[in-house]
Amino acid sequence: MTNFFKYLTASDEDVNWGMYLNVVGISEVPPNCNYPMPNHPNKYNFNWENGRVLNEYQINYITKGEGILETRWGRMKIKPGSILLVFPGEWHRYRPNTETGWTEHYIGFQGDFTRNLYQHELFNIKNPLIPIGFQESLVKEYNEILQLAENEKPGFQKECAGKVMYMLGRIISIVKNHEFADKEIERVIREACLYMRDNLHKNVNIENFSVPLKVSYPYFRKMFKKYTGMSPKQYHLGLRIQKSKELILYSQKSIKEIALALGFDSVHHFSRTFKNKEQVSPSSLRQKQIRGGISE
Repeated sequence: MTNFFKYLTASDEDVNWGMYLNVVGISEVPPNCNYPMPNHPNKYNFNWENGRVLNEYQINYITKGEGILETRWGRMKIKPGSILLVFPGEWHRYRPNTETGWTEHYIGFQGDFTRNLYQHELFNIKNPLIPIGFQESLVKEYNEILQLAENEKPGFQKECAGKVMYMLGRIISIVKNHEFADKEIERVIREACLYMRDNLHKNVNIENFSVPLKVSYPYFRKMFKKYTGMSPKQYHLGLRIQKSKELILYSQKSIKEIALALGFDSVHHFSRTFKNKEQVSPSSLRQKQIRGGISE
């Protein structure tokens, strides 16, 4: 039976970094075994009757076995391949089924930067279970964090924080890819993205992309935003602005020539749009480059 865990301390430097780990561990809980396992500090230990409240975020990955999670929002069944999210200040309790036991990998962490990451819609306090199946890449990250925590070499907290950031991003990516896997709309969205990249010089009729799917444009727009994180129009505009920055900084074209080359109605329209997106005007950006205020 594997039951390894380590509780960690963080320096002021680690705290100022924006994310630091408090605990990392792995437990193989056999059937008909008491849970949680013994020897945890009081603030982490709990009994089923009372549950607990933590002052940190946790990512618990149940790779084998089944169980039950309860929060103030309800009772949920934990299946193998589930990510169980714990939020600071939220009452909760969970345990494996006595018939199956389970294998859990867990990390507890906090920090100012963490709160920003958890603004993503997937990390929902009312629905803290995320089914992702067995993902070898995530198990690998847990094991590497365990090794870093065990050795405690200088800078290990920051390296661990980077791995936690990767894990959160990986979880989002897995869910998004699963939602679009083998669906016609993914192919159409990818074709739309490629078309927009190839047509930065003109205003593209975005609504035409929904025609092959025989769906409404609002539905296509909704799915496109789920896939890319932005609406089709904002995606195309972002590409055009990025290309314009490249031309402003590294070409001899005038601002007017750049505006016309990228399909804007006028220099005024281009300059206003550019400043809204970049918080600096095209001419000011070029002047900074000339003065040597921008480095690659």
